[in-house]
Amino acid sequence: MLLNVESKKKIAIIGLGYVGLPLAFLFINNGFEVIGIDIDENKIKKINTFNSYLPEIRNDELKKAILDQTFKVSSNYDLMNEVNAIILCIPTPLSVTAEPDLSYLINAADCLVPRLKKGQLIVLESSTYPGTTKDVLQPILEKSGFQIGKDLYLSYSPERMDPGSKDHSIKDIPKVVSGVTEECLTHVVDLYSKVFNHVVIASSTEIAEMSKLLENSYRFINISFINEISILCDLLKINVWEVIQTASTKPFGFTPFYPGPGIGGHCIPVDPLYLQWKACQVGGNSKFIDAAIRINKLISDHIVLQITKVLSDVKKKKILICGVTYKKDINDLRESHAIPIIESLLQKGANISYFDPFVDELLIFDKKLTSIKLTEDALKIFDCVVILTDHSSLPIKKILEYSKIVYDTRNASNGIKGNAKVFHLGGGML
Repeated sequence: MLLNVESKKKIAIIGLGYVGLPLAFLFINNGFEVIGIDIDENKIKKINTFNSYLPEIRNDELKKAILDQTFKVSSNYDLMNEVNAIILCIPTPLSVTAEPDLSYLINAADCLVPRLKKGQLIVLESSTYPGTTKDVLQPILEKSGFQIGKDLYLSYSPERMDPGSKDHSIKDIPKVVSGVTEECLTHVVDLYSKVFNHVVIASSTEIAEMSKLLENSYRFINISFINEISILCDLLKINVWEVIQTASTKPFGFTPFYPGPGIGGHCIPVDPLYLQWKACQVGGNSKFIDAAIRINKLISDHIVLQITKVLSDVKKKKILICGVTYKKDINDLRESHAIPIIESLLQKGANISYFDPFVDELLIFDKKLTSIKLTEDALKIFDCVVILTDHSSLPIKKILEYSKIVYDTRNASNGIKGNAKVFHLGGGML
């Protein structure tokens, strides 16, 4: 039996990060009241003072939702007794030994147990290895005395976000859902069909969990591969960007991926290691993932080497890093390769400054760096400008006009003329 439609108009989302907060507003914009839970008191304070920490969510959106009382936020799990659906968007990072760290998920589940009520739907959205929903989350929830599939309904639905993209809105991305039982599946389909344009049913939670790891392992392996090709093209004195453009004219059998300073973010560099860990648990192994991990580390070293070649030596040279987030048009620094690249250049004696419209401050080696203003006079003083993140607002034409040397890892300068001498990652010019 489905939950009462009116009661399902109030849900809870635990974890108000890059997944949870946009998801909350998807539900709010579709007529739901949302209770947001996060243990980070700083996030709670920012939301309650209408100060968004994500580019996707505007301050005026926060203000309206809070004042209209369609969005309440707290670090207190006691509010869970007000809702009939709970969505977990909990961090699932890697441990220091590169193994799955489910401590945040387990702690959240433990907090839920004494507060659960009969008939609630619990949905896990965090990326994780196959079996987590049934083998880890279900036993914890059933400590409440409720049985999954009868008293509680447990589902897994992998988050699919494209932060910073204007092409893929959250509601338009097909939403994969699964349930521990058929009754669980019925409940999650009923809920998510109210806010997503297209719901895709997976036959089991393990299938849904594995699909997420496949999606991101596919990107991890292919981006690492094209980064390896860019290194080869530098050695062969061939422009990798033109190679990709030429290969892309084939109407079948080829999907273009593009080089860059390394794969970052909360999913793509992490999920494949979840899959690799699980493979080892069952006596398997992915040599492709192993190779991709090595290449993803190597590309940062290659970029530092290329910058060193451009300048003959980086010691005492003034270098401006443009863009420090892991991808364009977001403020996310997680796993960003800009950090190890900056650290390496500093260790080699370079004087580093940076510009990023989304990141005001950086902490490198316990030293605070502040984003500079990108003026014409400022650009003239640097020996080299390095483009690591091609934000849409980055003034490429100004950079090329007033800089001496530009090293471009994103091909952002393609087709734009200026006075600077321009080198590219994989450009084959060094």
